Amino acid sequence: MDQTRSRSPFTDVIHAGQAPDPATGAVSVPIYQSSTFAFASAEEGAARFAGKDGGYIYTRLGNPTTRALEDAVAILENGRGGLATASGMAAVTTVYTAVLEKDAHMIATAAVYGASRTVVENEYSRFGVRADFVDTSDIEAVRKRLTPRTRLLYVETPANPTLRLTDIRACAALAREHGLVLAVDNTFSSPILQNPLDLGADIVIHSLTKFINGHSDVVGGMILAREEALLKRLRKVLQLMGGTMDPHQAWLVLRGLKTLALRMDKAQDNAMRAARFLESHPKVRWVNYPGLPGHPQHELAKSQMKGFGTMLSFGLEGGFEAGRRMMNAVKLCALAVSLGSVESLIQHPASMTHAGVPRREREEAGITDDLVRLSVGCEGYEDIQADLAQALSA
Repeated sequence: MDQTRSRSPFTDVIHAGQAPDPATGAVSVPIYQSSTFAFASAEEGAARFAGKDGGYIYTRLGNPTTRALEDAVAILENGRGGLATASGMAAVTTVYTAVLEKDAHMIATAAVYGASRTVVENEYSRFGVRADFVDTSDIEAVRKRLTPRTRLLYVETPANPTLRLTDIRACAALAREHGLVLAVDNTFSSPILQNPLDLGADIVIHSLTKFINGHSDVVGGMILAREEALLKRLRKVLQLMGGTMDPHQAWLVLRGLKTLALRMDKAQDNAMRAARFLESHPKVRWVNYPGLPGHPQHELAKSQMKGFGTMLSFGLEGGFEAGRRMMNAVKLCALAVSLGSVESLIQHPASMTHAGVPRREREEAGITDDLVRLSVGCEGYEDIQADLAQALSA
């Protein structure tokens, strides 16, 4: 993989890991929609199976289109390499399977993505795996949960949907001290705004469905590793378990990647303006956005992020009922889960995604009845503000 990085992310998202097709000169990476690849001879086939030849064998094991995407994101994240997966959860479970053994223990962010928690509690627990979900923004709370069986520290920062930040450098130091693997879900920031491997993380995970693709039309995931040995272990597990990405899926994500920096630039500007508007609105109790100087982790955000992102959450006067009524009143913002798309997406977790979670458990994770999550898109800001204003008037 070409590890040479351009100086600007606006250049990297367009060119990193990609070059004109040597056979035809095609500027866009071709879709190699083939399940298998022919060998010129038995000897060449033997060399490929022995890992002595960089050629391709079978798409589950590797594909040129998928490889281009893996290389591109690895360069953006300064990783040793990337592994494209069929979904974000395929990336998460590949990491769990590669790092955790029978009866292992892991520590994860309390407000971690719901499925990342559920799969541990419902499936990995069958093999004796135990997890503690804690406020990882408190490094001492993490330290207190360490056991001799702890193998993985799994952090989501900024967390979903509380926007609480975890100090990646501090977690990396703790992981090194105790021989743990530190994995960071970097979906909320994208490689444009945060690079956890540079801060000491061992693994980075992305849901490509979100910012990197950016158009609400593809599901996918990506794993990056800092060290070659760990990358090889992750690749072996992914290939054996079959959660690999299809080449057409990879091509669509590559197309979305080319505008990632532009989209983040516009949406982030919109998010800052929306946060200021909401902060001053009489029907809004509070706003969580790391870019606001009053955010309790504003300085941490400045130290480990290159921007404050496009995600924010806010609390409504009127609590649960106000949240439900606002969701039914939005017109421009799409009432939908997911995030990171060109269109603005809004949801009220207490009445939607977390409606089945006991209130006590929700509130322990910071998901209160009044919380609304907004993924700010690339529309004209005036139109976003007008929609929020009219919905709040409901």
